[in-house]
Amino acid sequence: MSAFGRRNGVTSSPGASKTQFGVARPMKSAEQAQAQAAAVPLPMGGDQFPPLPAMDPGDAPVSANALKADALTRLADRANGVNEGNYQAEGFEASVHKIKEQVLPRLLERVDPEAAATLTKEELSEEFRPIIMEVLAELKVTLNRREQFALEKVLIDELLGFGPLEELLNDPDISDIMVNGPEQTYIEKKGKLQLAPIRFRDESHLFQIAQRIVNQVGRRVDQTTPLADARLKDGSRVNVIVPPLSLRGTAISIRKFSEKPITIDMLRDFGSMSDKMATCLKIAGACRMNIVISGGTGSGKTTMLNAMSKMIDPGERVLTIEDAAELRLQQPHWLPLETRPPNLEGQGAITIGDLVKNALRMRPDRIILGEIRGAECFDLLAAMNTGHDGSMCTLHANSPRECLGRMENMILMGDIKIPKEAISRQIAESVDLIVQVKRLRDGSRRTTNVTEVIGMEGDVIVTQELFKFEYLDETDEGKIIGEFRSSGLRPYTLEKARQYGFDQAYLEACL
Repeated sequence: MSAFGRRNGVTSSPGASKTQFGVARPMKSAEQAQAQAAAVPLPMGGDQFPPLPAMDPGDAPVSANALKADALTRLADRANGVNEGNYQAEGFEASVHKIKEQVLPRLLERVDPEAAATLTKEELSEEFRPIIMEVLAELKVTLNRREQFALEKVLIDELLGFGPLEELLNDPDISDIMVNGPEQTYIEKKGKLQLAPIRFRDESHLFQIAQRIVNQVGRRVDQTTPLADARLKDGSRVNVIVPPLSLRGTAISIRKFSEKPITIDMLRDFGSMSDKMATCLKIAGACRMNIVISGGTGSGKTTMLNAMSKMIDPGERVLTIEDAAELRLQQPHWLPLETRPPNLEGQGAITIGDLVKNALRMRPDRIILGEIRGAECFDLLAAMNTGHDGSMCTLHANSPRECLGRMENMILMGDIKIPKEAISRQIAESVDLIVQVKRLRDGSRRTTNVTEVIGMEGDVIVTQELFKFEYLDETDEGKIIGEFRSSGLRPYTLEKARQYGFDQAYLEACL
């Protein structure tokens, strides 16, 4: 073999029609080249590099220089753009908040906080209306009907709710709320981030609201414990981090969940998966396959887990284990468990691993973990291998192959002295299916891979891809166009589907 990849002494046959790469064409004389150029004009780039075909036959091809100039222009606009990061209230809203600052201290002097806490918002609004009118009369402030209603709402949200956050929490189109200090709040709508039209009075105001949120679930946040995970009454997940860890003031991150339970059919209608993928996942959930849902932050792992839980038999006993309870399973026999952080002395912590070990004594049919982050992965695999088929969990990974690698690494992070080959073998014997979800750059969330774990080949875990989302194009509005494709392979988990009578439907969905 020579240095250029050709075997020494081997030449192509004279009659071979396939052109070899790197074979030079015969040179032409100057007269021949001029005659050919006059007869057939060469396209831009010569006959070896023709231009890309235009979308419309009538359109002129776009040159590489024009595409480069457009890309550089967009980069320059981004580099020179001025981003407004803080919201400033104006007009009607600013006037209402200004009056609220004057009314609130006098209102608190006339109200018994313990009695007010026992009333609903509607009852409190009726009680407050005459008191607010008295305070406004003392301050010699005259308001119209619209301003009175706005002032009542702001005051009640301040006393019983979460202040400016109430408006965002009541908006069904908002999926994420990110408070970066008292002057800046961002929200996510339809997968895109935008500045929210709210502002807190000061840092102490924001800190009080953060404490009110975490106190509802028995957690605490202060300078000694500056991190806290909590949840709202509707199941929305909350994370709070306060100074000195947060340098711009108290930061609150809220992941809202839909009030209406999400099903696999709804995800299919949203464009997250195809019909065949939806059928495959329904059967996988009903046939008690062990499923790992993998994806990045905000990609929809918890939503997918909630949707797949709909396929669990109502007669099964399901235990869920989480750091902050956010799963809302759609089953009658469901018992949620939640971890406990350590106290001020650093004692009394209950970890996910402790709860998994205890759950094995509670006669579960399925054990579902909200998210695995460490050595509790080994306890989950042990549960999958000891008669608790149909267990599910989520974890952070960018691909199914990386998901398996992360599971191995998480087990090795613990104190378990087991060789890596034994860990890989246990993962291969425990996990049946990996569902990869991803949030694309246009804000849409797609199920990009459905992968089977077949077994071991040497010291490598062997997988088989059943479905895959392939990127095709992008519209002018930035919406990604793709196709869900089936690999056409016979599923290795067909035997499990046969035990429940779904083998024919499962096979047709995968082929």
